Amino acid sequence: MSSVPDGKKLVRSPSGLRMVPENGAFNSPFSLDEPQWVPDKECPRCMQCDTKFDFIRRKHHCRRCGRCFCDKCCSKKVVLPRMCFVDPVRQCAECSLVSQKEMEFYDKQLRVLLGGGTFVVTLGTSEKSETMTCRLSNNHRYLFLDGESHFEVELSRISSMQILTDGTSPGENDIHTYTSLLDSHCISEGGTSRASGMLLHYKPMGSQDAQQLRMEAADDKKAASLWLAAMHKAAKLLYEARDQ
Repeated sequence: MSSVPDGKKLVRSPSGLRMVPENGAFNSPFSLDEPQWVPDKECPRCMQCDTKFDFIRRKHHCRRCGRCFCDKCCSKKVVLPRMCFVDPVRQCAECSLVSQKEMEFYDKQLRVLLGGGTFVVTLGTSEKSETMTCRLSNNHRYLFLDGESHFEVELSRISSMQILTDGTSPGENDIHTYTSLLDSHCISEGGTSRASGMLLHYKPMGSQDAQQLRMEAADDKKAASLWLAAMHKAAKLLYEARDQ
């Protein structure tokens, strides 16, 4: 549960030093498992340029995909926070590009999500709304909503999410939909208009019945829009992680 301390420990793997949660069950949903390395005996040649390995041309494993490359094709050392590495690690050209793109999320959007935004929140079909601050928990596993009341939503129990946006012209609206963030087969995205609200369906702890949660930007619409845009990035990262 969210009340478990976020203790960390330093562990050494074949790929390098990692700072991981003491309880592995409480990993960040944005984290990725280390890949199994392709066995040395199964890669006599570089899996990118087909150069044959010998005593001079040594083989190296990409820490993100686990495939085997020569030094030329796997020379970059890039930070990889999704696998909790302490230092930059060796990655192939393809993986290093992906990791570099993800750094924008960790450097910018994740900080916005942890900082929170203020929204008018409506639970279910209730006609009563409450102004609440919504932020991502430090372990990235929960959305905390605080106002006169308090409750939390576990990201892994979200079945669908819609980001509502203001259109670029009157009457125009976009809906960005992620159906089942962690295990869905379909996704549709709208344009790049400013985010104005979010509609979630999730299953509260101890219940199998879906609950609806609607959030609309409160007074500081710019800050709320930035938070929603960051949440959209987070959802996309979770969705794409299913295939990694």
